[in-house]
Amino acid sequence: MKRTSLKRAVLLSLSGAAVCAGISVALAWPPADEPGNILTGAAAFSTIATEKPGLFRKITVADLPAPYATPSAANQSHIVPRPADASLQVPPGFQVRLFATGFEQPRELRTAPNGDVFVADSSAGEIKVMHGMTKDGKPESVTLFASGFNRPFGMAFYPPGSDPQFIYVGNTDSVVRLPYRNGDLKARGPAEVVVKSLPSGGGHWTRDIVFTRDARKMLVSVGSRSNVDDADNNPGEVNRADVLEFNPDGTAQRIFASGIRNCVGEAIQPETGDLWCSTNERDLLGNNLPPDYITHVQDGGFYGWPWYYTGGHQDPRHKGKHPDAHRIRSHSRAGRARQGHRRLRGFCHRLCHARWPSVGPAGRRNRRE
Repeated sequence: MKRTSLKRAVLLSLSGAAVCAGISVALAWPPADEPGNILTGAAAFSTIATEKPGLFRKITVADLPAPYATPSAANQSHIVPRPADASLQVPPGFQVRLFATGFEQPRELRTAPNGDVFVADSSAGEIKVMHGMTKDGKPESVTLFASGFNRPFGMAFYPPGSDPQFIYVGNTDSVVRLPYRNGDLKARGPAEVVVKSLPSGGGHWTRDIVFTRDARKMLVSVGSRSNVDDADNNPGEVNRADVLEFNPDGTAQRIFASGIRNCVGEAIQPETGDLWCSTNERDLLGNNLPPDYITHVQDGGFYGWPWYYTGGHQDPRHKGKHPDAHRIRSHSRAGRARQGHRRLRGFCHRLCHARWPSVGPAGRRNRRE
């Protein structure tokens, strides 16, 4: 993808609801009190031409196309100047406006207990904090909290709750933590290495972090190095396409869940303590196959990659391998948001973008699951 020096912007929308990152096709079903307009079968697979607020889609395993039913496309995105009248479509009663700009690569947002919003500016190697809001809907300040990171992405406050003592940051090759108290706009001290080495180099580089509800364990996601290499004989895939578990001090590493190609947007459901994330699935099987998904991630669960995909389908590139390894658990609905607009409670909101191997135009959108 062509690099650009154009500064990127952060858009904050639907404040008060849970926001999850995810891409492409996922299951969506209207709540009982809102029947909506439902697309099914092949019509439910979307492009920008068919996306609009209030449109629901029901996609079942039976609706998935066969492998190689269509050629695999390679439609890369490119940054262009934003038209003056461009805006996101939202349901009636909502509005989306530009909140902050001037970042190089803002890839992850985390809200501190006091309401400050932390931004991982990944290519800049920086963590910034946006404090307050003016009457014009802009941050009162955007401050450099700390720098010197290696492609930072995941951030998590520890211990969970109203009085954290640290902020943990997931570099692409390690996990570090910095002392933090509510309201800090600058780090109180230098970064301390917690996990010295994570698998890195090639492939998915983001490393997301959450803590379990009881604060006893840290869950770190590490995406695959490849599209669909056989992990049995590729040492570059060791401890990749996994969610790794650690103690908060970085000890006692083990695999929490495996076969999940790139688990990002990690979040703990506050009522049950379950881990959820969105997953970037494999490519080059044809258009709309397999769909990316949002899933509840179980301890010890295997999610198919690279041998199987949604519905227990074996990837034809690994025909005959691991015939017993098709336990794939994927769900579309996530934990309840405790605040926000009453019609948004009980839903996960995710910002979507088109998968690069897809045919036809597709744009960024926010979906309610």
